[in-house]
Amino acid sequence: MDVMGDKATLFETGRFVHSSGRYEVLDAPRAEIPGTSETPDTPLTPETPDETTEAAEQAAEELRQRLAAEAGDVEAMSVLGAMLLRRGDLDGAEPHLRAATAAGDRAAANNLGVLLHQRGYADEAAGWWRIAAVAGSAAAAHALGRHHRERGDEPAAEYWLRQSAEQGHVLGAYALADLLDHRADAAAERWMRAAAERGHREAAYRLARALDRRASREAGGGSGARGGAGDGSLAVAAEAEQWYRQAAARGHRRAALHLGAILEKRGELKEAGRWYLTSAKDGETRAACALGFLLRDAGDTENAAVWWLRAAQEGDGNAANALGALHAERGETQTAERWYRAAMDAGDVNGAYNLGLLCAEQGRTPQAEQWYRRAAYAGHREAANALAILLLQGGDATGAEPWFSKAAEAGSVDAAFNLGILYAGRGEERDALRWYERAAAAGHTEAALQVGIARLREGDERAAERHLRCAAGGGSAEAAYRLATVLDARRPRTSGHELGESVHQKTECEEWYERAASQGHRRAQVRVGMLAAARGDVVEAARWYRSAAEAGSRNGAFNLGLLLAREGSEPEAAVWWTRAADAGHGRAALRLALVYARRGELVEGQRWAGRAVELGPGEVAERAARLRDALGEELSA
Repeated sequence: MDVMGDKATLFETGRFVHSSGRYEVLDAPRAEIPGTSETPDTPLTPETPDETTEAAEQAAEELRQRLAAEAGDVEAMSVLGAMLLRRGDLDGAEPHLRAATAAGDRAAANNLGVLLHQRGYADEAAGWWRIAAVAGSAAAAHALGRHHRERGDEPAAEYWLRQSAEQGHVLGAYALADLLDHRADAAAERWMRAAAERGHREAAYRLARALDRRASREAGGGSGARGGAGDGSLAVAAEAEQWYRQAAARGHRRAALHLGAILEKRGELKEAGRWYLTSAKDGETRAACALGFLLRDAGDTENAAVWWLRAAQEGDGNAANALGALHAERGETQTAERWYRAAMDAGDVNGAYNLGLLCAEQGRTPQAEQWYRRAAYAGHREAANALAILLLQGGDATGAEPWFSKAAEAGSVDAAFNLGILYAGRGEERDALRWYERAAAAGHTEAALQVGIARLREGDERAAERHLRCAAGGGSAEAAYRLATVLDARRPRTSGHELGESVHQKTECEEWYERAASQGHRRAQVRVGMLAAARGDVVEAARWYRSAAEAGSRNGAFNLGLLLAREGSEPEAAVWWTRAADAGHGRAALRLALVYARRGELVEGQRWAGRAVELGPGEVAERAARLRDALGEELSA
């Protein structure tokens, strides 16, 4: 009994797993500087490499604001307080901010709230943010909305975040979108888009993720009658890619990872590699793992191993599996086992499966069974199939069946086919056919062949042809041969032309015969030889007969002998007839009897005639018996 198991690869080829988190921790509130944008979302950074000059300029500006503040300038008090707050000088900033707030400066009230929040006085901070927000500060409304959300008061949070967002505050728009998304509110996308359009990179990433999921749903739902749904999903996917690109360009490492995956799937490997590299350098382990696969596929296993090592050391199980497979291919089994165990410790069930494969290849059957069981109990379908094969090979068909069933129900095509073999071996043809059909529907070539053969036995030629075509297209030589016989039986027999030679046009059945023959199918080789002989191509016929005969076909050997005899090479023909007769070919034995009789070797002729009687068929046995008797009489005369 021959069962199927996928051992083509030692590890999974999936690149990465999508993040399941809904939102991230928002940035801490920052100081608001009067006279500038009220929504600074990045720290102040130098714009010139001359740090000494810039420091001097900042010191001069601070001195100017300090002198103005001491002279009673409220705006200068507010700006000076904001500058000190951003520098981390809370004690120096507080009196200036309180003085400006007392004078009615809205930005100072917001920044005083920021300062108090940093000191740990959240409720007092909220009071000043409320004052600033009521006065129209979008930044304060954002901070107040976040405060209420942290306290669990979502209605109040939504109110203030909406106030901030509607004033064009990018952080307010993002925070509102995050709140609505957490509640699965459809309006979340509008505000996420607003924040993304104003340059918020996390909003751009999350908008891309939402669009990506929508495109997948629409594509999975199938296209409409006019293809509209399919076109729509492509447009949504294209928009998602653009937002991934914007977020990645602003340094979002997960956006770079997803963008790389999109480009890789599309075949743009060079650009995909650049984005994977960018993401990996920023610390994204999944990108490092994906970059390793990309390099391996390009033949650069050394650099692939470098990136897999980096990802594996950060706990990426897929990268550890890849390293294990790499060392296994090099014959470094101890190192491979160590990485497979690391993958397993990282929570990747493939580690246990791959350990099972490694042990099985080394003949360590008990250990292989142990690891297969561990992976199978964790839901690994191919491990369940491998475990069942192991049990079956050990003679435990009863123990194998439930594991085949579990793997097949989980979607293992090989397991479904193996169940078909198991039931067929018991004579339970109906159950066997059910599992063969299931595997065939999933594209299993040998299963499609078995279904085709079953339909032929039932007389359903059309269904048989459909399945045989699938199997033959999948590379099955037997299916190609059987399909050719079906088409051959259906082909009308044409009469020869009265004048001139007919131009031979190859039929479809001949093409399938030839495909099977080129794959080494002996009966197909004999048939192709017969077709060539029928059209007078002796050289081609001899070539195919010889191929079949050398592969053990007794019909090929017999036909090659006939061809050689007609060409005047009876001694060589006798060699092939001997091979055919030794394999049980009655006509070949009769031909040998006639050859030896003509040579006068009556004893040898009588022996082969007797052999032909034993082998048959009926008409051959009858002729051989007459020849045997005649030779016997001549010998006794």
